[in-house]
Amino acid sequence: MSPLEHERSRLLRVTVCFLGWVGIALSAISLPAVVASELVPALLIVLAGQAAALIMVGRSNRLRWVALTIVLGCAVLALAQLPLGASPAPGLAVALTPLSAAGIGALGLVLSERRAHRVVAALGAGVSCALIAAASASGAIELLPVAVTLAGWVLAIIVGGSVCSAVRSAVRSAADQSRNASHAKNFSAEVAADDSDAQQRRRARLLHDTVLATLTLLAHAGVGVNADALRQQAGEDARLLRQLRLGSAPMPQFSGATGLAAVGETSLGTTLESVKQRFLRMGLAVRWHGSGHVLLPSTVLDAFLLALTECLENVRRHAQVDVADVTISQTDTAVRAVVTDAGVGFETAAIAAERLGLSESVVARLGEIGGHARVFSTPGAGTTVMLEVPR
Repeated sequence: MSPLEHERSRLLRVTVCFLGWVGIALSAISLPAVVASELVPALLIVLAGQAAALIMVGRSNRLRWVALTIVLGCAVLALAQLPLGASPAPGLAVALTPLSAAGIGALGLVLSERRAHRVVAALGAGVSCALIAAASASGAIELLPVAVTLAGWVLAIIVGGSVCSAVRSAVRSAADQSRNASHAKNFSAEVAADDSDAQQRRRARLLHDTVLATLTLLAHAGVGVNADALRQQAGEDARLLRQLRLGSAPMPQFSGATGLAAVGETSLGTTLESVKQRFLRMGLAVRWHGSGHVLLPSTVLDAFLLALTECLENVRRHAQVDVADVTISQTDTAVRAVVTDAGVGFETAAIAAERLGLSESVVARLGEIGGHARVFSTPGAGTTVMLEVPR
């Protein structure tokens, strides 16, 4: 039982006690005037027992105290009509009505909490109505006392059932809200984890495409790259790291370099030349074919050029050639670049999953903006990489 349901049960039992005592008190006051004097002590004793049983009803939700209260109340209704066979005194049914309607009928409040207990309520209502009908003085049933008694039971059962239904709905609603809040919290945590993972991947790409590329050149003593080009690239990386250390958020701009300011819608033709010059300084001649004047949003352009730059870097480092071809084409919905070399090639299935160059810097980077990349290579027959981004 939830705390709310426990409080509901307690309040219903307290209400039963109050109404029951009121009914007992009214009947105790009116009965001495309409029953034989020798019956008064016995009636008061049974009424006192019923009042005591009501105290236990208020303290415990056990059915036995409710049943005892009903039995004692019906016993009073029966004792007041003694001796058997004698005609009841005028006004006896009216004097007993507070007891039958409130002293006993109020128990319908707690008997409505469970469906199995409503059988007891129906039995108690039937017996008390029958005893009130038997207490009619003229032999004809007095309808008003019977109607009031029945109304007391029915009203108590309806009110009790309504309260129980409302509390159950409130408990279900609270449980649903708690469950929804828990789901929302878990979802927020998952989103935060996804955002953190994506941020870490972007940082890994940034380091791979800049600082790690320069360190790789240094580790190989700058083979194939003249000293001025190597010095210029290292200087760009040093400026980037210094700005990152100061807390700036990196925003890629063009040609594999990384700046700290966003660019607007930029013509592709204004950036390809810088890519060409960069790789020419490092010993790789890039031959451009097709359209070089394509407008792209800055975020799409950044990802496209960085992926293209990484493909050319792979050619420079692994293909063992000094020339690469890049063909740019466009449709109404997409821009494509095909990077081709006649180098040594490789087995695409043999690429290690942990290598960032292709999987992250090219495939994953384009995937984040709705683009995609495909790689075709055969050992000894060169490599072709097809890049596509939406316009």
